[in-house]
Amino acid sequence: MSGVADTIPALAGMAASAASNVAWIAPVLMAALAYFNYDLLDPDARPVNVQTRLLYPEYDFIIVGGGSAGAVLANRLTEIENWNVLLLEAGGDETEISDVPLLAAYLQLSQLDWKYKTEPSDSACLAMKNRRCNWPRGKVIGGSSVLNYMLYVRGNKKDYAHWESLGNPGWGPAEALYYFKKSEDNMNPYLSRSPFHGTGGYLTITEAPWHTPLAAAFVQAGEEMGYPNRDINGEFQTGFMVAQATLRRGARCSTAKSFLRPARLRPNLHIAMHSHVTRVLINPKTKIAYGVEFSRDEKINIVRARKEVILSAGSINSPQILMLSGIGPKSDLLKLSIPVIQDLKVGHNLQDHVGLGGFTFLINEKISIVQDRIESVPSVLKYAMLGDGPLTVPGGVEALAFVNTKYANETEDYPDIEFHLVSGSTNSDGGVQIRKAHGLTDEFYENVFAPINNQDVWSAIPVLLRPKSRGFIKLRSKNPFDYPVIIPNYFKENIDIKVLTEGVKIALAMSKTKTMQRFGSKLHYLPFPGCVQVPMYTDAYWECMIRHYSCTIYHPVGTAKMGPYWDPDAVVDPQLRVYGIKGLRVIDGSIMPTQVSGNTNAPIIMIAEKGADLVKEFWCKDCPHVRR
Repeated sequence: MSGVADTIPALAGMAASAASNVAWIAPVLMAALAYFNYDLLDPDARPVNVQTRLLYPEYDFIIVGGGSAGAVLANRLTEIENWNVLLLEAGGDETEISDVPLLAAYLQLSQLDWKYKTEPSDSACLAMKNRRCNWPRGKVIGGSSVLNYMLYVRGNKKDYAHWESLGNPGWGPAEALYYFKKSEDNMNPYLSRSPFHGTGGYLTITEAPWHTPLAAAFVQAGEEMGYPNRDINGEFQTGFMVAQATLRRGARCSTAKSFLRPARLRPNLHIAMHSHVTRVLINPKTKIAYGVEFSRDEKINIVRARKEVILSAGSINSPQILMLSGIGPKSDLLKLSIPVIQDLKVGHNLQDHVGLGGFTFLINEKISIVQDRIESVPSVLKYAMLGDGPLTVPGGVEALAFVNTKYANETEDYPDIEFHLVSGSTNSDGGVQIRKAHGLTDEFYENVFAPINNQDVWSAIPVLLRPKSRGFIKLRSKNPFDYPVIIPNYFKENIDIKVLTEGVKIALAMSKTKTMQRFGSKLHYLPFPGCVQVPMYTDAYWECMIRHYSCTIYHPVGTAKMGPYWDPDAVVDPQLRVYGIKGLRVIDGSIMPTQVSGNTNAPIIMIAEKGADLVKEFWCKDCPHVRR
């Protein structure tokens, strides 16, 4: 590294020339990564983007969507050498910036994001512009695993027992654990010896290599409140833990990096990026799916499937494509003059994790993740050279907790609130990006957070784990490029706001522990506009805060519900086959019958692992790599 001494002043100069704009970090980071050959540290090169003229007219399997599920499926199905597979992805490839864990919020509203928004609401998202919540979804190879905060959380074993009890055999906790472990390469030496974790899988799981002092303090505060420090992905879930994440050598480990790159040179895999699927081709008489239509290079293309079309486009795009293809609620399709091939409850059963954003506590030590201190040239160099330093913290989230409100039965180990414990808050970047990512109005930010711009804080995002409220997704028009209507119906069921209010009070109690008082933790007292007439520290005030800063954790699921044939709301059967249509499956988060008690990326990867085996079992009775 003899050139480092010369490089540091040059990079510092770049930073100084862009000092008036926080975006300086992007060019400096790119220069550092290029100088230190950062990309060469990844043993697998990037996926090959096959040109349209080189695509075959027909494949055994067509996978729509190269995200958290689709990338897994592409890898697993091409393990069968005599099957050829086409993976279609609407977005492009990952970038060096998307690799940087701390910069997760900067990816939202970028070219990697579909930039969805919910419809205006009178009961939630009231502090957001036009009362609409931003719903970022990954438009990139790797999908939302490229945009997310990388947290590795499996949910609770009771979630999967419940799925099975609804009439979905093979989806119980034992099966789920098998497929979680199949993917996993856990780098924590203690956890890797546990019967609940795996090693040698494609997906690297580990803690961030760098932490603020607040990470340990969060866990100690939990212990002071009577919650154990434990592996929340192990035998029991209730407790506090330093976060594990999909990280590799200090960088994001998306499903594209973990599953697609190792398979990139398989001759039976074709990947076509910037390919926007507009509909599945289905014979209306035989009800057999025989291919897809997709837009690429401003042209409409058609490719056929010999065996199956598999939708893995996510909980927004998969139902949209189904409805555009004539599969959905009959009355809705007829209103748009879409010929109905199969009348199913597509787009219904929408569930999302929602919490309180901006629940901020001031501290008296300079130890939190403040952008103008952390995002510096030394930090960039430490990241580029060593895969270490503050840029490796996944979105600033350093610990996770699962706690019980008065509405939960503590003896069941089925907590109803999750905390994302962040060594910073909405003010920590001086109002540059987080406010935009969350869609906050200027008035709201200026009144609440601008007075504490760049001050040291920590925050807790209490998240409602199992909402009772259900929303829906509908087509806006029959134009496949029009975004669908998204109505999450946050807090439609009053119990949801009650449970979340109790979660807020537990977070407040955490701030008052001796551990957090070592840092002088005190609640940021400026009231939310719209809540000034409500007495502070009352349930009514916490509810008002929640309805204003309704912070989605970006976990929409359930819009193509899995269920038995007698379930009138089911869209796919327990083998993930679309009811009434041959040769068509949905394998992604939209099949979840009910929301899982935790972040959804790991469960979606698990669904794809099991889904791949279901496909193999159906088409290849003696396939290797299948659980028997």
